[in-house]
Amino acid sequence: MKEPQTSSARRFLVRFRDDGRASVNTIVALSLPVVIGAVGLAFDLNRGYGQRVMNQRVADMAALATAMEYQRDDAIDIDAVAGMIAVANGLQGASVDATLLTDYPEAGDSAIEVTVSRPIPFMLASVLGFSGSYTVSADSAAIVSSTAQYAAPCFLALDAGGASLVVNGGASINAPNCSVAAIGDLDQKGQSIAASDIISGSGSITLNSGSLVANTLRYGGSLNVPQWNSALPPAKDRHNVATALADPWASNTELGAAVAQIGDADPLPALSDPVTPNGKDFDFSSSPNAAAAPYRVGSGKNYVLPAGTYNIKKFSVGGDIHVTFASGSVITISGGFANGGGSTVDFGDSDVYVKGGFDTGSGGVTIGDGVLWIGSGTASFKGTNTKGDGDVVINGDVALGGGHYLTMGAGDHAFKSLTLGGGGNMLLGDGDLTVLEGIKINGNSELNAGDGEYNIGASKQGYAIKLEGSARLFMGDGAFSAHGDIDTQGGSGIVFGETNNHYIKGDLKIAGSAFFGPGRYTIDGDFENGTGGTTWPQTSTLNGEQYGAAGAGYDMAGRDVSFIASGTLKLAGGAKTKLLAASKSVLGGEIATLLFHSDTTSKASWTGGSNNVFGGAVHLPGTEVSMTGGNSTNGGGTCFMLIAGKIKAAGGAVAGSACVSSDGSSSGSGKTAVKLVK
Repeated sequence: MKEPQTSSARRFLVRFRDDGRASVNTIVALSLPVVIGAVGLAFDLNRGYGQRVMNQRVADMAALATAMEYQRDDAIDIDAVAGMIAVANGLQGASVDATLLTDYPEAGDSAIEVTVSRPIPFMLASVLGFSGSYTVSADSAAIVSSTAQYAAPCFLALDAGGASLVVNGGASINAPNCSVAAIGDLDQKGQSIAASDIISGSGSITLNSGSLVANTLRYGGSLNVPQWNSALPPAKDRHNVATALADPWASNTELGAAVAQIGDADPLPALSDPVTPNGKDFDFSSSPNAAAAPYRVGSGKNYVLPAGTYNIKKFSVGGDIHVTFASGSVITISGGFANGGGSTVDFGDSDVYVKGGFDTGSGGVTIGDGVLWIGSGTASFKGTNTKGDGDVVINGDVALGGGHYLTMGAGDHAFKSLTLGGGGNMLLGDGDLTVLEGIKINGNSELNAGDGEYNIGASKQGYAIKLEGSARLFMGDGAFSAHGDIDTQGGSGIVFGETNNHYIKGDLKIAGSAFFGPGRYTIDGDFENGTGGTTWPQTSTLNGEQYGAAGAGYDMAGRDVSFIASGTLKLAGGAKTKLLAASKSVLGGEIATLLFHSDTTSKASWTGGSNNVFGGAVHLPGTEVSMTGGNSTNGGGTCFMLIAGKIKAAGGAVAGSACVSSDGSSSGSGKTAVKLVK
């Protein structure tokens, strides 16, 4: 019988044990120091871990305490303060180093970093050959000040290249509560730049002359300052960091919709001649013809016509004759109307239709309530002329001069063209005003129109409205379209009424005085302000109404306005301007805080001693704005913001803003709470 295999295996192991006992003992003996050394190394490393925990606790307390002391007095020895805190917390034989970090943890911040190091000698690990000691370190940082939220720019140059924002000569920019910033280089060669923060986003700041006054300087490139010039913030307030600057209006949908309307205007209607049936000539004179004779009062100079329908071919009145129609008449004239010298004609409250020309003579005419429709040809109103309520269509050129007057009541008024000069004056009541081929006023003449829709076409010379000399144009509230330039000369005055959007298909060139009613002004051309005129307020000689009280003391004024143009903004002469943007947007009208916008790349020159108070943003992202020649542009106590491709000030120009950053943690103001940031 065979033995079980398990018994054979057991006997083999027993023999092996007996035969190899000495060799196993040798291996165990040799391994024992290694085992002891490994245990010792673990023991020593555990001692180091315990020391690191203590170092970290001490570093945290030292960083906080040193930061608070530094915030109180930035002249302290931060190494000494940190060392005393370490000793006070029972840490002996340690190395304690404190460092002031700038632009940590964020650009513009500063912090105190404390590093605590202590050597740990090897003990049991020496069995493995370790000798001496190893160093255990821990560090911590506490924030001292934070300027990461710099003040929002109120002067911002968007060009990323050289000379993005430059101040030269005796020029200065003063914006104490907001930033002066450029994406590219910022060069100070003038008198002063004073701001909450002065920023070159990705470029360099150069101080050649004058001063830089700010809570902080921030620059992505370099800071270039001659050794002799110390008129800039101290080193601790200079931050060599890139700052992300962007156009705040770049993606504004409200602005985009407004720009899309440049070139729009209400269409001009077509004017036509009235229908005038054939009739007989009427000759009212000292020797009347057969048609007129029956209406003569005796043998005198007076003619009286009862109410009725009169179809007249040629209507002529001799000298010193007086003709009166009873109200309720319908009068058609197919061959023209001519009034003699010293004569008067009173049409009563009648409907009057005329072709073949209309000449009131020196005595003028009186037309009551009703329709007045004059066809093509020249309509000449001399003397004093009045028209009551009712629609008026004159499909001809209307000229008033030589001290003549034309007054019309409420109703729609449409003319081919209007020319006033030499003291000629026109007063129109409420109702739409349409002029197909422009309005021209000069020589101390005035056109005063009431509330209604205004639609003014262009003359052959390209202007829709032209004011010369001491001309005055006062317009009421209502929709406004001009299909050509608006051009006013020195000494003139113009008032725009209130409406959501004033459409101007041409340049707006103001050399006289102008008052802009609330609303948006959409200009397909340049906006230019020149030499100035008579300051506001002004009083109409026709209705006694005062205009422009809100712009008292200024040549050009407006409130709650936004200007959207295809061309540039030019300011010159000695004009005094006060234009204020609206605080709230109106649907289809003015845009909140936006005063002027254009995408043009043409240069904008602000010069010639012009004095401007702008409230709101002037947004010219593709334009170089040049302020020279004594130009002064500021917010007048309001928030003025200039955003342009490039900004250059020279020759005594002064620019300023009272904008206050909306950011509650504006740079350089207040104390930052001390806290651990590492």
